[in-house]
Amino acid sequence: SRLGILIVRHLKRLERVILGYLEVSDGPEEEARLGILETLQCTIEHAWPRMPCRLPVLLKALLRLLWDVHTERGPTPEPVRAALLHRATQCLILLDRCCQGQVKVLLEGVHSSCEENRVRECLRKVQESS
Repeated sequence: SRLGILIVRHLKRLERVILGYLEVSDGPEEEARLGILETLQCTIEHAWPRMPCRLPVLLKALLRLLWDVHTERGPTPEPVRAALLHRATQCLILLDRCCQGQVKVLLEGVHSSCEENRVRECLRKVQESS
């Protein structure tokens, strides 16, 4: 957040780091994933003009994270899973705002075909956000 809009200078490298952390579980407390979701949220807030061109990659990574968190049956406590789902949903809502509703359009088909309640609930929150 100290860099503000100047973060755009480092977006390409930062995007690779964010995607790498989102892909891999880091143990029961998921500290790295929670931290990187906070970083992503801050990045979206500050570099919002550059997010539309990064939408496909970030949307895919966040959807994969939602699915992985829901389906992983490891030692991760339920409150940590809930926090991951919440932060990922908040990132999707922010992405939708800076991409003029494109996320909602892209998620329409996913929401209707998804049968998992927790993932559907996250997608519903994105669809209903204003």
